[in-house]
Amino acid sequence: MKIVFLDRASLGDASLKPIEALGELVCYDTTSPEACVARIADAEVIITNKVRIFRPEMEAAPHLKLICIAATGMNNVDLEAARERGIEVKNVAGYSTESVVQTTFAHLLTLVGRLPYFDQRVKSGEYSQGSLFTDMGRSFWELNGKRMGIIGLGTIGRRVAELSEAFGMEVVYYATSGRPHDDHFRAVSLEELLSTSDVVSIHAPLNERTAGLIAAKELQQMRPSAILLNAGRGGIVDEAALAEALNRGEIAGAGLDVYCQEPLPATSPLLRIKEPERISLTPHTAWASAEARARLVAGIAENIKSIK
Repeated sequence: MKIVFLDRASLGDASLKPIEALGELVCYDTTSPEACVARIADAEVIITNKVRIFRPEMEAAPHLKLICIAATGMNNVDLEAARERGIEVKNVAGYSTESVVQTTFAHLLTLVGRLPYFDQRVKSGEYSQGSLFTDMGRSFWELNGKRMGIIGLGTIGRRVAELSEAFGMEVVYYATSGRPHDDHFRAVSLEELLSTSDVVSIHAPLNERTAGLIAAKELQQMRPSAILLNAGRGGIVDEAALAEALNRGEIAGAGLDVYCQEPLPATSPLLRIKEPERISLTPHTAWASAEARARLVAGIAENIKSIK
């Protein structure tokens, strides 16, 4: 069985031994649209993370039995074309939950605790030169007793909710589907969530209901002391509006792992915040802990075994 991995670099240093054991594995670090057809011509299995596989690519791969998506989202594959040709399409769900949740709280605790400021005070030598045993240059607040508002209470959102409760936070959520579905946590309108939450954390997919969901109007509804987190999808938040809100002090801070365009353009207003410590940024790595990538590889291998 010939297995072609079109963007192997997307998994970093994760071992592919579980997949290698299943057939002839050919890997390409990245694949351009122009190179895709030639690379999959004799493949029985394609593995792709972000490389698009649509009707023309499928037609160019007559032996293709299975498209393995090295992710959860399936928007990079033409599912209708695959059905017409009898090609199975399998993703891997749930592998990154703990990794994303951990990164979400890493952003939150960095912002709430003013860690970049205090870290720099020590490393710069300013703390050593002071006369007080503690630095009072910034105030920080506790999560206990505050409200966490979660946009999208799926598997990841619910795990964030559970850990928020462990911190002593009250949790509410907004159902982006329009259908509340949890008996433990209280569903509220988007306006109520934004206007009453101390932290707003986004864990929703990008679709027609969530694209541009948080723009200038919604940011203005938030508390000046509030923090916005987005580990869902970049297109949910208007990045220019967010930069303006941070610069004007309409919200206190933001932590982002996802962006409208990835990699984030060097011209992005998010990189020009007047007070950089108000924003915490990671390069779409929340999903990618070593353990999560190992689970993903194992999931891909199981999907391939299903057609043998």
